[in-house]
Amino acid sequence: MKISAIICTHNREQYLGAAIDSLLNQDFPEFEVVVVDNASSDRTTEITSLRPSIKYVYEPVIGLSVARNTGAKVAAGDILAYLDDDAVAAPNWLHVLYEAYQNNEKLAVAGGKVTLLWPEGIQPPRWLSPGLSGNLGAYDLGDTIVYINQPGMTPRGLNYSIRRTFLEQIGGFNINLGRVGKNLLSNEELHMTELALKMGWEVAYLPNALVAHNVAPERLKRQWFLSRGWWQGISESQRQQLVGKIGMRQLQGGCERLVRGIYKSVKYFKDPATSFENLVYAYGQIGYLSNAIGGMFVPSEKAENPSSEVVSQQTE
Repeated sequence: MKISAIICTHNREQYLGAAIDSLLNQDFPEFEVVVVDNASSDRTTEITSLRPSIKYVYEPVIGLSVARNTGAKVAAGDILAYLDDDAVAAPNWLHVLYEAYQNNEKLAVAGGKVTLLWPEGIQPPRWLSPGLSGNLGAYDLGDTIVYINQPGMTPRGLNYSIRRTFLEQIGGFNINLGRVGKNLLSNEELHMTELALKMGWEVAYLPNALVAHNVAPERLKRQWFLSRGWWQGISESQRQQLVGKIGMRQLQGGCERLVRGIYKSVKYFKDPATSFENLVYAYGQIGYLSNAIGGMFVPSEKAENPSSEVVSQQTE
């Protein structure tokens, strides 16, 4: 099997069918579609049963990183391509990804451009800046291949692929990062890129590996973006704790970013999009600081990566 396309899903019945169908319609030979049902309580089982050619697996432990590791375990491919359950891949998505890995043996991670699919009859609100659109999944580094040298520019998890040998080398997706249920913990892909670059691998943005991401109506509220910013701050603190970077210097930096965000939010008050983007940024620093302080004074019992046992390819 050349490549495995994996969807990890949790209660997304309204989008899941289209996501699966976009994979089944790929113009690429020798691939499989794996759907990891992460403890869904909706029609997920029914939707997957209507598509018997896919490989279905149920994962009862809720958590995106847990589900991704389960998908890697049951998948047969050397390249693992992850598509979100509310996204739609272009017909040549797998072809573009696989070709990139074939042409570069040092490539560990690759992802592509992400456009947004807006709900019918809904336009982007005036207060939504291009920067905040990234919180909805938008990702565009241009129309040429870019090799990532800054973890902050890493490909989006909704359009994401990884070489199995690298994933096994680092022990899988770290289950201390990534969404769990309704919390918006993230930064697992950023952490992977940081590890890859540190170990001499390469990470690439592939503009032709195109995916469109549905914008859920409930996400077009200011409160959702504030919550997303809060969890982004927590995620960054968690990621830094995993590599031992939390200290007084980080707390000082968080305080400086908080003040800068508040100042710019007030400064650009007449520009709703810029003002709100900076308010979300500032709110995220509060989440960062609260988690960082807790991490400094509460001994951590988290392993560097407790998920290594679940990523090795399943044997028959």
